[in-house]
Order: sequence, then C-alpha cells, then structure tokens
Amino acid sequence: MENDKSTNQFNKAANKTGLSNRKPAGTRAQSFDQNYGKLPPQAIDLEEAVLGALMIEKDALTAVVDILRPESFYKDVHQRIYSAILTLFADSEPIDMLTVISKLRSTGEIELIGGSSYIVGLTSRVNSAANIEYHARIITQASIRRELITISSEIQKEAFEDTTDVFKLLDKTEQALFSISESNIKKNYSDMGSLMRQALEELDQKKNNKDGLTGVPSGFSALDRITSGWQKTELVILAARPGMGKTAFVVSSLRNAAVDFNMAVAIFSLEMSSVQLVNRLISAEAEIDSEKIRKGSLAPHEWEQLHHRIHRLTNAPIYIDDTPALSILELRAKCRRLKAQHDIQMVVIDYLQLMTGDTGGKGAGNREQEIAMISRSLKNLAKELDVPVIALSQLSRAVETRGGEKRPQLSDLRESGSIEQDADMVIFLYRPEYYGITEDETGNSVAGVGEVIIAKNRAGSLETVQLRFIGKYTKFADLDAQFAPVPFSTDRPINNPNPISSFESQTRNTQQQPSSGGGTLRSRANDLSNFDYKGPDSEPPF
Repeated sequence: MENDKSTNQFNKAANKTGLSNRKPAGTRAQSFDQNYGKLPPQAIDLEEAVLGALMIEKDALTAVVDILRPESFYKDVHQRIYSAILTLFADSEPIDMLTVISKLRSTGEIELIGGSSYIVGLTSRVNSAANIEYHARIITQASIRRELITISSEIQKEAFEDTTDVFKLLDKTEQALFSISESNIKKNYSDMGSLMRQALEELDQKKNNKDGLTGVPSGFSALDRITSGWQKTELVILAARPGMGKTAFVVSSLRNAAVDFNMAVAIFSLEMSSVQLVNRLISAEAEIDSEKIRKGSLAPHEWEQLHHRIHRLTNAPIYIDDTPALSILELRAKCRRLKAQHDIQMVVIDYLQLMTGDTGGKGAGNREQEIAMISRSLKNLAKELDVPVIALSQLSRAVETRGGEKRPQLSDLRESGSIEQDADMVIFLYRPEYYGITEDETGNSVAGVGEVIIAKNRAGSLETVQLRFIGKYTKFADLDAQFAPVPFSTDRPINNPNPISSFESQTRNTQQQPSSGGGTLRSRANDLSNFDYKGPDSEPPF
C-alpha cells in the first residue's frame, strides 16, 4: 500500500514536469517544440520571396504597401531591407536590386544585412511577383500572432503581481489589442456601383424624415434648419473664449438629443467632474438657480420641483466620462466600447486642449504638432464610429487684444491651424454683453443673447444663429422661446395653488400644438414657462 502511494506521487510529479511524455532519443528532434520550447510564429521563406519580388517588379510594392510594415517581418535583416524599399518608394525612386543596395550602403546598413550578396540571393529566389499579396497577408498574420503573444506574456506577468491595479491592467490590455487592430487592419476601397446604391438608400431614408432632420438634432430650431442636425462622420469644433458658455451650449444640445429624441450620447469631460456636469443638467432641467444647487440652499418647494422635473433626465441615455488628461488611444478604446454596448450617436469632448497625444515613447514634439495629431485622430474617430464628434476648443487672446469687433475668426483658433483644416464645421459662440455691449447696431437689446457663428461648413451655408442664454440655469434656448404666447383662458385661476402642475400642463399643451419651426422639431427644454415670467434674469415664479 505504501509503495502504491509512492508510485502515484511519482507519476503525478512526472506528469507535471513532462518526464512521462519523453520520447526515445531518435524522436527528440521531431518533438523539440513540444518539450523544450516553441519558436515564435514566422514565415521566413515567404519574407524572402516577397522582398525578392519587390526588387524585380516595379509595381509589386503597390499591392502590399498597405498590408506590410517593417515590423511585420520576423528577421531584423528583412526589416531593414523593407524600410529601405519604402524610403525609395517615398522618394519616387526606382526599386531594384542595385538601388536597394545603394540605399543600404548610404545608411551604413549594408554590412548589417550580410552584404550585397544577400540582396542578390533574394532576387534569385523568385521569378515573378505572382501571389505576392497572398504571401504578404500570411506574413502579417504571423506578425499579429507574435504581437499577441508578447502582449499576453506581459499581461500574465502583471496579473500575477499583487500590486497591479486590475482596472488599469484591463484598460492597458484593451488599448494594446486595439492598437494592433488599428495598425494592421485597413479599410479597402469601394466601387462606384456599391457607393451609388448606398447613397440612394440613404436618400430614400432622408425622404421619409418629415421634420427635415438627417442627423442628431441639437434641439435649437434655427440651428437645425441650417445643419439638419449634427451629421454622421463630421468633426465639429465649438470654440469660444472662457466664460462664453461652451459647456452650457453643448450640454444643452446633448440633453435635447438624449431626453427629447432618445439618442444615446457620450461626453468626455476633461475640465469638470461628472457630478459638476450633472448639477448643470439638473439646474437647466428643473430651472433652479445653479448657485442654489451648488450651495444646496433649496427651499422646500424647489426640492419638490427638482424631483418632479428630473425624472426624464434620470432615464436619459447620457454617458459621462471625466477621466483627466485623456489620451487619443484611451478615447478611441472607450468610444468603441460605448458604441458596441450602447450604440452612441454622438461624442462630445470638453475640451480639446486638455487631451494628450499618443507619442509612443518618441517624444511629443511641440504642442502645435500634438494638437494637430489630436484633431486628425478625432476626425478619424468620427469616420470610424459613423457618429458626429463635437470637440470644444479655446480661442487665443488675440480676440481680447483686437480693437473694435470682438467676434471670433478662424485665425483665432488656439495652438494649431490644423484644427480648422480637419474640422467639417467650425462654430464660434459670442455673447455681446460679455464685453459690456448692451445694444446692437439697430438699437435692440442684446442682453441674454448668444450668437452661434458658423464660420466653416463643408456641407452648408455660413450663417449666424441667435439663441437665448439663461445664465442662472446655465443653459441655451431658442431666442423666441421666452416670448412664446400663452393662450389666455378665463378658466385659468389667478392664484394657482399648485404651480408645478400648472407648469407641466402648460408644457404638455404647448407640445400638442403643431410646430412652426420651419420643419424642425423644437426641444421641450426650449419652451420656457411664461406665467409671470419677465425674462432670464428674473426669479422663477415657483
């Protein structure tokens, strides 16, 4: 019995160490990778064939240039040769055996690859570039497997460490996997026939939109008449000087899209915390002074008003991320996850200058180059997710120092001229009373008026829309909303004991009336209460 127990323990130990699976000496070479180690995925023969083909046919590179990267090759020698071929291609130089040898000699790498005889050997291995694209894809697949193995090993190592933050490790894993797919998976071209069918299908769908909206509605009638809503794949830059109400405008817009039109939206707030942003939404929705909400000094009837009004906001598909110093790589990963899980229809970034670029450890360069890279990446994100991306941006101090007219211009965009180049639409916010201007050229009061200046619009006209800015509620509304007439009724009591119910009933009655907004839907948030309401600066009559 004792011997049987010892034998069983020995067999278990042998199984763990692999001793029980050892083959005779004659079969060790065949099972080397199983018992003693494994070689990384590679396709050396195909690498040599592809490089040889690239040097004997001048048009071969065009078939694989968007498939292969220097890092796709397993051997360092092959990486150097392919890099030299890409350099010749970028300089519009001919690519053959002699030019590649000359390029490697000029960079001092000819000896590192084994001399010119190695290049000659590569060209003698193949006769044509037939099937080069298929061979390139096999090389890329092996490269992706190697990258996955490397990432898996690093993740496994960190997962065993007790000091590792598991949530940071999850983010790192997601970013690493996303980076692999981004660098290796490219979108192919489309033929005119398929594109025409797609365009006609979209046109047929737009024909059925009776309200004239083809994108994500902003909820502002005059603005939606011009833009038809925030359009898919477009990068919209919303810029203004500090204090003009950039966040208030974009929060009002995303609230209208989520609450009134039930469209999922995401906002990445790098400047304000999630709770601060929600407090703004509560102030605008319940129409309670934001100062009171910040201090918590609400009267009993205001608490009742708050709980009564925020029900729709509570259930709205709004997703807020307040991660500071968010990088482009992190933003892409989070947006992809939100798109997959919640089908978000719009992305808002508040604001662009607080983001950081992905330098890959090579140094960030100057800030202008970093901002240019961020703006290009945001445009790519809009196209990839097929959603509008609204990025807030600061303006330079040139607006303040400029004499006379203070309205912003495209040249006032801060830190990078590439912002206006990458954007499909550039919108400026301007409030005359910010500069102490109380009347316009015709003598009309501009108190509480905010101008939405469309300075660039690839798909439409350049116009200026006037909105009502209600500072105490930190919200924007249609300019004519507060002057909307209230139907007079002799049955309406003068002293209503329940003003909240009266407000809701008026709001419902207003919604039942046909809209006169020129074919666009007006957000309910824009229909301000008009019972004893004397203007945006007056106290609410509750």
